Amino acid sequence: MVTAPDVVTPLPSTDRRRRVSNAAVIAICALVTVMEGYNLIVYGAVVPLLLVDPGLGIGPSTAGVVGSLVYVGMLVGALSAGVLGDRLGRQPVLAVSVSLFLLGAVCAALAGGAVGLGGARLLAGLGVGGAVSSALALARDHAPRHRSSLTVTITMAGIPVGGTLAALLGMYILPRFGWRPMFVVGAVLTGLILLVVLAVRLGERPSVPDGARRASLAALFTRRRALVALLITAAAAPNMFTWFGLNTWMTEAMAQLDYPLTSALLFAMTLTLGAVAGSFLTAGWADRWGPAKVGAVTSAATVAGLGGIALGIRWTPLLVLCIALMGMGGHTTINLINSAASILFPEHLRGTAIGWTNSSSYLGAIGPAMGGLVLSAGFGPYGVFVLYGASALLCLVIMTCFAVRTRHEL
Repeated sequence: MVTAPDVVTPLPSTDRRRRVSNAAVIAICALVTVMEGYNLIVYGAVVPLLLVDPGLGIGPSTAGVVGSLVYVGMLVGALSAGVLGDRLGRQPVLAVSVSLFLLGAVCAALAGGAVGLGGARLLAGLGVGGAVSSALALARDHAPRHRSSLTVTITMAGIPVGGTLAALLGMYILPRFGWRPMFVVGAVLTGLILLVVLAVRLGERPSVPDGARRASLAALFTRRRALVALLITAAAAPNMFTWFGLNTWMTEAMAQLDYPLTSALLFAMTLTLGAVAGSFLTAGWADRWGPAKVGAVTSAATVAGLGGIALGIRWTPLLVLCIALMGMGGHTTINLINSAASILFPEHLRGTAIGWTNSSSYLGAIGPAMGGLVLSAGFGPYGVFVLYGASALLCLVIMTCFAVRTRHEL
């Protein structure tokens, strides 16, 4: 098993900014992902108001396409940032990425129609995708020995925490002030985090073998690693098809099941809280038994939760449990795939490997668009849950194969 050293050996640097500890680096990366999560998930919270805003003229299918554009941007951002981070250093790539999703939030707040809003979400996606890969690789470089899954979990927990923040603020802001202030709040908070990223030195890349600066995607596809890279794609894409789709359509689907907006937002918050709780609950197990094996279990949790809702459960305690299981499975599974990638590939390819993992997951970007088409076609909210249940089941099958393939390496 490949592990990161307890202390990173820096390359010579003339940077005079104060260098922070390993724990502080991980904390800053987690703060970055909090704002990534807010800027990513806020769209799902505002969809019900976008659909009734006469100035926008957006229907369910258009809203689904706009919701998917952020993930298209994330695919490109994650893939490019992973390679650039391995070549040029992670902190500058992280700073540029944060700046991009800040600008995306500003543009979304000013958008006057579907085209403007879609462009803003695409720009935000480029930044969020780049920041995810950079923050994960940077945090993993500074991880304590034998705590790779826990470090990835702490860092990625920021995304559902940011989603929870979006839901909480939405319950107060949306009924009183509409949807635009939600993006303004995201821009302001992101600006504060960007100042922190720029103010300190997060550490240079560890010493690496000669030729590491030539890190490329091709290096992931040697004969020994190619099957692993392909299984990562095959598992990550349907998992995030489900997760992205649920983040976009949970609030609207529950509203169409005759729950009031406040209750629907609470269900969306339950989804993200389940993601946080589930990821921390399973992190220790993953470091002990291997992230791929535990990832197969969390995939099964997603299937169980979606199956319960698709069967029409309305008893509130059981409904909340199903939603929490969906959150636990959807978010935690991609954490564990990222953790597995950080172990299975060499250290000097870590950023590239994590970038590949995340960009593969963004192939699931069509999830929100497909959910919108299901609603537009008249299949209703239960049709949405059946759609995402099918993709979750596919992920479970592939994660089981991944766990079997890597059982001697993780």
